[in-house]
Amino acid sequence: MADFLSITQKNSALPRLNGALAFSALLCLVIILSSCTKLQKDTPEEPKNAVARVHDKYLYVDDIRKMITPGTSKEDSVLIVTNYIQSWIKQQVILHKAENNLADEKKDVDTKLEEYRNSLITYIYETELIRQKLDTVVTEKEIDTYYQENQRNFELKDNIVKVLYLKVNRNAPKLKKAREWYKSNNPADRKQLEQYCFQFAGDFHLDDETWLLFDELLKKVPVKTYDKEEFLRNNRFIEIEDSTNIYLVKIADMKIRESLSPLSFVREDIRNLIINKRKLELIKEMEKVAYDQALKNNEFEIYE
Repeated sequence: MADFLSITQKNSALPRLNGALAFSALLCLVIILSSCTKLQKDTPEEPKNAVARVHDKYLYVDDIRKMITPGTSKEDSVLIVTNYIQSWIKQQVILHKAENNLADEKKDVDTKLEEYRNSLITYIYETELIRQKLDTVVTEKEIDTYYQENQRNFELKDNIVKVLYLKVNRNAPKLKKAREWYKSNNPADRKQLEQYCFQFAGDFHLDDETWLLFDELLKKVPVKTYDKEEFLRNNRFIEIEDSTNIYLVKIADMKIRESLSPLSFVREDIRNLIINKRKLELIKEMEKVAYDQALKNNEFEIYE
């Protein structure tokens, strides 16, 4: 313990601590060791440069030297060293208790570590193989073919809509015109509505060619209904008011849950499914090639 001060001052990897800092750090260590671990210092068995002990485990100056980087302040250095020693002591105390209380078969982690290592190395190898050789280009024809052949897998789990909506203050100007524009399919009216939304709408969505979850719309527009499917079947233009805003909604199209998902709604999902299928095929082919090559080269034997 007495050597901690001299070793700390000599090591260039530590910040150049002045005498006061070194003394403070040393004092802090002494307090921790004496009050928390109740160890007797300067025992004959204490290894040189040890700063803490828990049973037969020792913490050395070299173990904590790496914790302090150049430029660390005096106060931070003491705090870092203090916390590290405390943490190490608690860890060793718990580990010792576990070693003494667990049955031998539960402490045998070598097999699990080996299995984990093997799995991790294999995973890294497969990931690198995929990175180098996987074809991630998926054509529209491939997507359409997959969709047609697997339609039973694309049943909608939620209601979806193509929708246009805007939220404007009840006192906003030209509300009468806005009511006309949002119902119209005329491109000129759509342009007028777009300009109006940028000026006066607190929130809006004008892309009525893209499918959205109906539940996402309900987060934006305070529609109150107990039967979502019935509501969608019977409403195309919706106007709702609250204390401050008016919500104008046009449902351009809708699909009810448990019906077939439109291709445009699941296109990206299908693309990912095709790529994942290619990944599995690539890994399977790699395994076959590796096995056949090892068999050909007599690299393994099966004993009967």
